Amino acid sequence: MTVMRDDVVKALAGLTVQGDQDGLIDAFGVFVNQLPVAFWNTFALRMMDAAPPERRKQVEAALVRCAYECGYHTGYGIITSEEFKKVVMPMVTEGEKDVLRGAYAVFTAWGWAKSGIAKIDPKEKMVVRATDYYEADGPPGDMRAFMIRGVSAAFFELAYADEYPEGMDTYTCEQTKGIEHGDAHGEFVVTRK
Repeated sequence: MTVMRDDVVKALAGLTVQGDQDGLIDAFGVFVNQLPVAFWNTFALRMMDAAPPERRKQVEAALVRCAYECGYHTGYGIITSEEFKKVVMPMVTEGEKDVLRGAYAVFTAWGWAKSGIAKIDPKEKMVVRATDYYEADGPPGDMRAFMIRGVSAAFFELAYADEYPEGMDTYTCEQTKGIEHGDAHGEFVVTRK
């Protein structure tokens, strides 16, 4: 039996998670914030808009890098947490592939993106599709799912690169489709650097 995404999402959605006085949620052995989506989207758009045309790629890379580093360390906390061990690991029969499927189920349960793995070639390539993600909420325009790009590279590294934390910077992710760009879904392709 492979990881059943809907079962994982349902189980995780049933957990009671409470933010502390600073709005941080101590869940899965990591801290996540509880800020409105509009805050993050406005922050990223303002950074991109403030950059001169010749610097936009640098700003984009910095936003992806922030998401990547967060995704790598937070992802490690998630997949080594007691909650993950209790909810996801009993369904793991295909090793790293199922751990990745479980990580994307957490991603969905936490409301970051309704996403999942469309194709995987272990250690080489992964294609992720998202039918909804918070970075698509905003004005139409350029593809700007910086968070999913960074986190997808990080998740793939946690599954297939050297053991944490030595596996950093092994893979990269490019967005090939985007809801914010007029496509029916977002698509993200992870490959080796």
